[in-house]
Amino acid sequence: MKKEILVKFGNKVRSERLKQNLSQEAFADKAGVHRTYIGMIERAEKNVTLITIEKIAATLGMSISELMKLD
Repeated sequence: MKKEILVKFGNKVRSERLKQNLSQEAFADKAGVHRTYIGMIERAEKNVTLITIEKIAATLGMSISELMKLD
């Protein structure tokens, strides 16, 4: 069973990525991570590190605290 926090984080990343009309591949390139890794995050299959969270937030033009507001 997937942990709720991973599901919420993955949904937030997907939502923010789509707001910017970025494919997973384009987003991954900008963030400096592999495309399949972004998919795994969005599907709550990976427990990401703070370094990766920082890369994702910066790529989305958000602070880490904004990205971590998981409704």
